[in-house]
Amino acid sequence: MAAKTLYQKLWDKHHVHAINDTDSIIYIDRHLINEVTSPQAFESLENSGRTVWRPAAAIASADHNVPTSGRTSGIVDALAAAQVSALATNCENHGILHYGMHDPRQGILHVISPELGATQPGMTIACGDSHTSTHGAFGSLAFGIGTSEVEHLLATQCLQMRRLKSLNIRIEGKLNPGVTSKDLALHVVGVLSTSGATGYAIEFSGNTVSSLTMEARMTLCNMSIEAGARVGMIGVDETTIAYLKNRTFSPPDEHWDAAVAHWKTFVSDPNAPFDHELLVAAETVNPYVTWGTTPDMCCPITGHIPTKEAIEPPCQDRFLRALEYMGLKPGMAVTDIVLDKVFIGSCTNARIEDLRLAASIVKGKRIASNILQALVVPGSGSVKRQAELEGLDRIFIEAGFEWRDAGCSMCLGMNDDRLLPSERCASTSNRNFEGRQGAGGRSHLVSPVVAAAAAIAGRFVPPPSMEI
Repeated sequence: MAAKTLYQKLWDKHHVHAINDTDSIIYIDRHLINEVTSPQAFESLENSGRTVWRPAAAIASADHNVPTSGRTSGIVDALAAAQVSALATNCENHGILHYGMHDPRQGILHVISPELGATQPGMTIACGDSHTSTHGAFGSLAFGIGTSEVEHLLATQCLQMRRLKSLNIRIEGKLNPGVTSKDLALHVVGVLSTSGATGYAIEFSGNTVSSLTMEARMTLCNMSIEAGARVGMIGVDETTIAYLKNRTFSPPDEHWDAAVAHWKTFVSDPNAPFDHELLVAAETVNPYVTWGTTPDMCCPITGHIPTKEAIEPPCQDRFLRALEYMGLKPGMAVTDIVLDKVFIGSCTNARIEDLRLAASIVKGKRIASNILQALVVPGSGSVKRQAELEGLDRIFIEAGFEWRDAGCSMCLGMNDDRLLPSERCASTSNRNFEGRQGAGGRSHLVSPVVAAAAAIAGRFVPPPSMEI
C-alpha cells in the first residue's frame, strides 16, 4: 500500500462522491456556527422548507459581535444585537447546542471547541470563519466556509471541496529565548508571502513542532491561511492525546483506548509524497513584528523596515502604499515605532498559555504613559476563570491593562473594541489589513510576549528573555 500524507488520509476517510477530477463531496463531522455568517443561511434553509440534517454535529457561540465589557447592559449596535439574537433563536429552533452570550462557557469558537474536546483527530471541521484552520493542530481537516456553504452544510452535512496539493513545512531545531509559535507563523508567512501556499494543505512537522504545546500548535495552524493555504495540520502524537483526556466531549473511559488507537493513525506515513516541502531552521527565527498591511510585511523586532530598493520592482507600489497608510518610513528601525494601544486576545493568542506568557512580562511593572489603552481579552469564559484562579487578572490590572470578558474583541472592527483613525496598535491577532481593527487604524501583528513588552516600553522592544 502506497504511503499517504495526513491530508490524503483525512480526504479518503471523508470522501463521499467525486464530481470531477478535482472536486468531490466531502462529509463534515463538526460544524461550528457563529452569529455573523449564519443568519442568512438559516433563513434560506427555512424558506426552502428544509431543516438541519444533523444538529448534534453542530456547536454554536456568539463571538464576533459580543461586547467584552458591560455585557449585562446588552449590545448597543442594532445589527450586532440582531445577529446574536438570531443565533440563539435559530439554535433553539433546530436543537443545536448553543453557548450564549451569558453562558460561562461562551467564547471564541476556535478556543472553546478544542478546550471542550469537541475538536478531535480525524475529523473534518467547518465554520463560517477563515481561521477554522486552527483545529488542524489536532490532526483534523479544518477550514473556513462562506454563508452559502453554511446553509448547504446545515442541510446535508456535506460540502463540495476541491482537492488540495500538499506542502510539508518541516521545522527543526530549538527556538531561541523569547520566540513563540506566533513568530514561527509570521516567519513562514514572510517566506511564502500571503499567496505562496494558495491551493495547498500545509502540514507542519519536525522536532520543533513536536516540542510545541497544543496551544502553540493551534496558533501555528491558525495563521496558516495567512500564507494562502486552505488548511494547516499537525499529525497526532502523545501531546495531542494528553490534551484531549477528560474533556467534556472526549470519549469516556470505556471507549478511550479505542479512540486513541484510531487517533494515532492520523499522521503522515514515512516517506509519504508531498507536492512541495519547505525546511525552516528554528534557530533562525526571531520575534517578529509586521510593519505593513499584510502579514508577510514583517521583520525581526531588531530589524528595520525595508528600503524601496530592497523590494522587488513589481511590489514597490504596494510597499509604498502600505508605508503611507501605516505612517512609517523606509529604513526605520522597528524599535523606533511608538504605540498608542496594545491588544492581547483573538483566536490566535487568547488561550491560557498566551496570558501566562504576557503576565510574566508585565508582572510588577506599569504600562507606558503613551499607551492610551491596553486590553487583555481571554478567548473563553473558561480561560478567564482559569486566569483569575492563577491571579493573572490582578497582574494585568495592576500593570494598567483592562481585563475583559471573552470574545473576538479588537481582532476586527465588528464590536465596541476598535482603533480610532491613525491609532497604532501592537496586536496578537492574525490580520493587519487597512481598517481591520477599526477605520484608519494601524495594526502590528506580534506575539503575546512582544505585545506585553511593548505595552511596558510604549514602543517595540526585544522581549526580556531574548538574547541579543
